[in-house]
Amino acid sequence: MKIENTKAQMRKGVLEFVILQLLNQKEMYPSDIIGELKESKLIVVEGTLYPLLTRLKNSGLLDYRWEESKSGPPRKYYKLTELGEQFLSELSQTWNELVHAVNQTTTKD
Repeated sequence: MKIENTKAQMRKGVLEFVILQLLNQKEMYPSDIIGELKESKLIVVEGTLYPLLTRLKNSGLLDYRWEESKSGPPRKYYKLTELGEQFLSELSQTWNELVHAVNQTTTKD
C-alpha cells in the first residue's frame, strides 16, 4: 500500500467539509477556494473542485451569482444556501465528535 494514496484519500474525505466552511465565511470564486486549499496544504485541482461544487449546488447546499470581470469572462461566485448552513452545522458537530474520538483513541498511554 502506498502512503501517498492513503494521504490523498484522507484529504478527499474532508474536502467537502472544508469547502463548505470556507463558503460559510464569504462568497468565493473557485480559484480563490483553490488558493485557500493550497495554502492549507489541502492541494486540489480544478478537475476535483468543479464537480464537487456542482454536486453541492445540485444538492441545494450552494448557490452562485455571476459577476463581471475586468479581465475576461464573468465569474461565478459561490455561497452557502440556508440549507447549506444547516447541513454545515450538522457536519461540524459530526466533525468535532470525530476529532474527539480520534484524539481520545490515539493519545492513550
